[in-house]
Amino acid sequence: MALTRANVRVAVTGGVYRGVSGTTVPTTVDGVLDAALKDQGYVGEDGITQSIDKDTTDITAWQNSDIVREVQTSHKLTYQLKLIEVNPETLETVYGNHTTGTTLITGATLPASAWVFNVVDGENLIRLVIPDGQVHEIGDVVYAAGEEVGHEITITCYPDASGVKAYLYNGTAA
Repeated sequence: MALTRANVRVAVTGGVYRGVSGTTVPTTVDGVLDAALKDQGYVGEDGITQSIDKDTTDITAWQNSDIVREVQTSHKLTYQLKLIEVNPETLETVYGNHTTGTTLITGATLPASAWVFNVVDGENLIRLVIPDGQVHEIGDVVYAAGEEVGHEITITCYPDASGVKAYLYNGTAA
């Protein structure tokens, strides 16, 4: 394989969008975003972190105690990011509710949502589409002088009807 400098991508900027479960998501790198996908505003400087966690079980042969096969027992895809804007959209994302300046902090389970992450490097675009993702972890919120008030969230991705947890599209922005 040839070494091609032009294929190196840097996450220079981008956007995070969330819509209610069932919102139509794009199926191409340059597909138009449904108006129901709401911009979540600024994301902290660490960007978006993708994690894949797989558990496996080794199958060992009786005859020689060699491992002869590995069976996957679980697979988990998550994305972690820190929303650093405090606005109605992000408060709805983090707490599940926001009405005219008031957010109620309860123990309610957050609803599943559709997500789109655009990662932009000049005219190059990486688009991650999560048809069914749920905020399952919320980090500490720090209220301190000289520090942004941010909401660190972790989104767990669930398989769609085709068994796909996320779609990664790579190409040129229109």
